[in-house]
This record gives sequence, structure tokens and C-alpha cells, in this order.
Amino acid sequence: MNIATPPARLACSEEEWRVRCDLAALYRLVAHFRMTDFIYTHISARVPGPEHHFLINKYGVLFDQMRASDLVKIDLDGNVVEGDAESKPVNAAGFTIHSALHMAREDAVCVVHTHTAAGIAVSAQKHGLLPISQHALKFYGHLAYHGYEGVALDLDERDRLVADLGEHKAMILRNHGLLVAGRSIPEAFNLIYYLERACQAQVAALSGGAELVLPPEEVRLKTAAQFNGNPERSLAHSEWAWGSALQLIEGSKLDWRA
Repeated sequence: MNIATPPARLACSEEEWRVRCDLAALYRLVAHFRMTDFIYTHISARVPGPEHHFLINKYGVLFDQMRASDLVKIDLDGNVVEGDAESKPVNAAGFTIHSALHMAREDAVCVVHTHTAAGIAVSAQKHGLLPISQHALKFYGHLAYHGYEGVALDLDERDRLVADLGEHKAMILRNHGLLVAGRSIPEAFNLIYYLERACQAQVAALSGGAELVLPPEEVRLKTAAQFNGNPERSLAHSEWAWGSALQLIEGSKLDWRA
């Protein structure tokens, strides 16, 4: 896509500006697909460099109005790296969750956390995500769970978040919501979109009260392998570049690349 010239006030590299533009676009996509919770929840992305600095939303900016310049760059201790910290507030719980994964997982380039109705509903169901849809089977054997500990303000919880996630890219936070960690912004969008759809399908299926049909174990494993067996075949970047992603927000009144 065409990327606007970074405003001089940001004084960032072209690589960081690209991350800023893509992350701001992801915020708007999450809003477009109705996965927001007013000003709460958060999405982060690591910027290039050995410091592991990452970008997260300026607390209080609505997701559908997020711009590249609204994103706040912080270090792994929660310090604002540039500008006036008082003018760039960051959600404390968001820092706890996102810093945990950016610290521990080199491949966690982009982390998305949501509080959707379907995600919260499934997080409260003892059986968790059921293998009843093709969308759910994408995560079969590749989904972690983390028990609820209250609002994520305790930094000690970071170790438990990382331990529970393990090597997976997706996790259900019990009584809380959904969490994914992608190797790129497009992959994170792909993961949260399909995990959310899987939860929506489950809530709809359970609400009907009819007996559910579950595929045999061998079919579950086969389908999961088809989705996850060859990372090079991932369509996440194609989805991002083509119809589903950036074009959906082209008509926005506020340019996310500003």
C-alpha cells in the first residue's frame, strides 16, 4: 500500500512508520468487525530494533479513530520511549498482558486482546472451545487457556500468562476474553478473526438446544494439520493485502496513516 510520509514530529524510521500504519489499520479493522469494548482492550506490535520496544494504543482513543501518530511506543518496563508520558497514557492492564508476551516470545510481533460477547461467553464455558466448526478446528490442539486472576495489574501474572500460552499463538483467558500472538500484524488479524468467528458459531449452536455433531478425532487432527502444518501456505498476508483488510477502512473520515 502507499504509505504517507511520516510527520516530522515522530522522527521515526520508515520501518517503524510502516508498523505504525499497519497497527492503526488493525485497530480500525477490529472496530469494523465489532470486536471492541469502548476504549478497553488493546493491540500491540513490536517495532524493529534490539530494544523490543512496542507500540500500543493511547488510552482513550476509540479504535475506529486510531491513527499511526496516536500509538505510543513503550519499553518492556512500561516507560514511554518518546514524548511526554503524561500526554500519552497507556492502559496498565494492557501493558501487563502485552509486555509479558513481547518479553518472552521473539515470534510475538503483534498481540491482540479482545472482550467480545462471544469470546467472553466461550471463556466462561467449562468445556472451552468445542471442535464443532471448521473455524474451531483451525485451533484444535493449538489453543491455550489461562485462569482468571482479576484485572491484569499484577506484574507477577506475566510469568503465568507466558507459561500457559506455551508455544501456542492463541489463548482463551477464562472469564475474560481472547488473546492471540502473531508473527506479523496480518497473521494476528487472521488469528483473532477466525477465533472470534469460532466462538460466535459455538454460542449460536449451543443456543439452539439441539444435540451437537462433533467430527471424529482423526478428522479434527487432519483439519488442524491442514491449517497449521505448513506456515508458508498461510493466507494471512493475502487476506490483509487483498479485500478483507485495508480496503474496508479506505473510506474512513480520519486517515489511519496520519
